[in-house]
Amino acid sequence: MQERDDIIVLIDEDGTEIEFEYLDTIERNGKEFVVLLPLDDIEEGEVVILEVKELDDENVEFLPVKDEDELMAVFEEFKERMEDEFEFID
Repeated sequence: MQERDDIIVLIDEDGTEIEFEYLDTIERNGKEFVVLLPLDDIEEGEVVILEVKELDDENVEFLPVKDEDELMAVFEEFKERMEDEFEFID
């Protein structure tokens, strides 16, 4: 089995580990966002976009994006950047 360096394991509020495939990092309005694909994807093809908050030099926190307009703007940029790699359905 080959080890992948694009896998991120996050722990949710219930303490459950969830594996994601890292797809992209997008900077917008002085903030950094990651686009992740859940590996146990129940809703096939849906990505998760989280804001990256640096806690210190070694630790980061991933936060949900609460502003719907900001979320959609990040997703639109992701779609533009990845249009050759993915087929997006509106």
